[in-house]
Amino acid sequence: MKKKSFASLVLAATLAVSALTGCGASAPESTTATENNATETANTEAAPAQDSADKTIRVGATAVPHAEILDNVVKEVLAEDGWTLETVVFTDYVLPNTSLEQGELDANYFQTLGYMNQQNSDAGLHLAAVAGVHIEPMGIYSQKYTVLSDIPDGAKIGIPNDPDNAERGIDLLVSKGLLASKGGYGTEEGYTEDSLTKDTEANPHGYVITPLEAAQLTLALPDLDAAAINGNYALEAGLPAQYPAIEIETFDDETTVKRTNFLVVKQGSEDSEKTKALVKALQSEKVQKYIDDTYKGAVITSFIDAQ
Repeated sequence: MKKKSFASLVLAATLAVSALTGCGASAPESTTATENNATETANTEAAPAQDSADKTIRVGATAVPHAEILDNVVKEVLAEDGWTLETVVFTDYVLPNTSLEQGELDANYFQTLGYMNQQNSDAGLHLAAVAGVHIEPMGIYSQKYTVLSDIPDGAKIGIPNDPDNAERGIDLLVSKGLLASKGGYGTEEGYTEDSLTKDTEANPHGYVITPLEAAQLTLALPDLDAAAINGNYALEAGLPAQYPAIEIETFDDETTVKRTNFLVVKQGSEDSEKTKALVKALQSEKVQKYIDDTYKGAVITSFIDAQ
């Protein structure tokens, strides 16, 4: 994706957990957050050391796809320029930021701007986003069909049942032509997924819109004709390799910024040599190829600037 700039990245939205992943195997050379918890925190307010002789970069990340991208391709790209990457794998979304704040990491890579801004405000952190890397889009998945036009009238289509992701799923179905409109969903009190199923104007094909817990949609997919599934859950279930998404979300400038996962550093380290090396490696052609080849639409590159 061609790099784009944005004049303002002030976002109020918090990061939905469904937009992040925290499960999966990490590469053998990665360290775990549990090991890191024993690290001294005497210099809690100090930014990571910027000694030019220090060629090791410590980056905190959640396992899938962040640590995979770091260990399977970024490590190699950095090594070409003489840097050693140490990936520290976390299973939650708080410690990667507090560890960065305390100077135990040089950067982290797992979060959107909305979540980072919320953490800065709520926890008094001093973090800055420096480069966008990827988005985990919602996709339409099926074990029965490979093109949307083959999905028959009356098909059973699953969507997440939480309000934010339910509307996101319905928006996806509308944008790809399965639904003519959202009907009164999200605007009319009492208009539910069942209402949308029965709304012949909004739903001319009579699809049975079936809300399920987001994490359960992959398990229910054999019993559905199709489903709108968040990218992280699709990855955890191995769907991209077995049943690649028929269609995925598309994004305008605003939603691109909102959904992008950024490389984040402590304020004051935005222009350090380590940060510059990380940005160069993470936004490289090798990373783009790895993401395209490995995740097959469940992750897409979003090489945008955080300025």
